[in-house]
Formats: sequence, C-alpha cells, structure tokens
Amino acid sequence: MLFDYESLTTRELRSLSALNDSKQHTAQAREELYPLVLRSATRVVVVSRCASGIDARGLHVTNLAALRDAIRGVTAGVPGEVACLLDGFSVPEFERPQRAVINGDATSAAIAAASIVAKVTRDRYMHHADVLHPGWSFAEHVGYSTPVHREAILRQGVSPLHRMSFRSLAYQQLAL
Repeated sequence: MLFDYESLTTRELRSLSALNDSKQHTAQAREELYPLVLRSATRVVVVSRCASGIDARGLHVTNLAALRDAIRGVTAGVPGEVACLLDGFSVPEFERPQRAVINGDATSAAIAAASIVAKVTRDRYMHHADVLHPGWSFAEHVGYSTPVHREAILRQGVSPLHRMSFRSLAYQQLAL
C-alpha cells in the first residue's frame, strides 16, 4: 500500500490516526476507516488464494507467494528504492528492500492500514459466501473457528471454502 497523505483533509488525517491492528477495532470502526485508507492510498493491491490452492501448496508457502504478489503489485513501476514494511516476517528472495516489523499492525500506520483493508475485504467476502453457502453461518463467524463455525461443520460437513489441510477439532470429528 502506497500513501499520499497530502491529499487528505485534517479531519481525515485525524480519523486515520486511529489506525491500529484491525483486530483492535470493531467491525463498524473498520468499515469507517476503510474508505479513508483507500482514499489516502496511492495504490492498494488485495491478493486472495483459494482453499484448494492452499491445501495443495501449504498455508505458509501460499501466504508468502500472495504477499510477494501484493508487494510487486503495489511497487510495480515505482522507481527507486521503496521501503517495504511487512508485518512480522520478510519475504525470501524478493527484489525490493524490506523490513519485517514485529507487531507491525500495532506500530506502523501503513501496516495497520493494510490490516484494515485485508480484514474488511475478508469480512465482506465471508458475508457474500454466507449467501452462496447457507447453513455455515459465514457472516457470523467470518471464517474464524468459533463454536458456531464448528457446530455448522459437524452438522453439514465442510463446504468448498473450507481448507482440508487445516487441523480443526471439528474436522477431526468428521469422517473426511
């Protein structure tokens, strides 16, 4: 995510000062920050991967590849050195300078902004998935392993959105 703070109003800048780890905000607060983050960003790239792809390659490898694709998308065509701040770990064999920031979403506005975009995008996707796959309560648990989520899996089995490589207690109770 690249930023252009000069185009923001004082009110928008004050609102952005509330940026923090997306998990520290309510869903409503994240939705309010989301358009401000998008307005302040020069470029935003969101990358997602499907469950079957994650199962085939593994979560860590898939996450690194998605992060590499997102950074390349954000920095494409940007001349010179761009500081790539990453939350917690760096991407191996990457052509741009980067710095892993431990607890980055709580200490870096740019990482916190990316965290807001990622969480709002995922929540919106899960609400859409709830319509396409009724019965799993995706809009309620938005993909987190909650009692409601585990009960839905026990009741209905897994959906096409569930990762079979995920080691969930609910999965272990099924004959998969």
